[in-house]
Amino acid sequence: MKRSLKTEARSSLKTVPAIAELELGDLIEIFRFGYQHWAIYVGDGYIIHLAPPSEMPEAGFASLMSTLTNKALVKKERLHDVVGRHRYRVNNKHDRKLPPLPAAKVVRSAEQLVGQEMPYKVTSENCEHFVTELRYGVARSDQVRDVLVGVSVAGLGLAALGFLGAAVQRRRRQNQ
Repeated sequence: MKRSLKTEARSSLKTVPAIAELELGDLIEIFRFGYQHWAIYVGDGYIIHLAPPSEMPEAGFASLMSTLTNKALVKKERLHDVVGRHRYRVNNKHDRKLPPLPAAKVVRSAEQLVGQEMPYKVTSENCEHFVTELRYGVARSDQVRDVLVGVSVAGLGLAALGFLGAAVQRRRRQNQ
């Protein structure tokens, strides 16, 4: 299914899409403090999302800490209730690489999961994995990948600084 330029433009952060502009099965990215929460649009202003127990729009740091839990609940809620005062956008970011499943199938699958408690792991079974599996049949989380890459780069940087510090210390000892 090809997305129109209008649809790609909808994923811009500059404009928040109105409910009428959302399409069934759209991935909704909600910007929380320090991370993104993900949901899938199922129509009539509602989303379905995988939410740890304290995931609430105004939970802030407590919500971020809830990612340490190992269980989450599939909830169907009004988009604006979940978003609260945060920013959000449509972000069907894998549509060019992965063909989305038919919207009716995505919505039906999501609806069948509402109310179920599911395993939750921030690195492998989080809200982004949940919605990408519904839309594409493949569970993915770029924010986990990005954090792991960032940690790896930081680790390499620290290792390089350690080697540089050791070399400077060795040179100082040799010069004394």
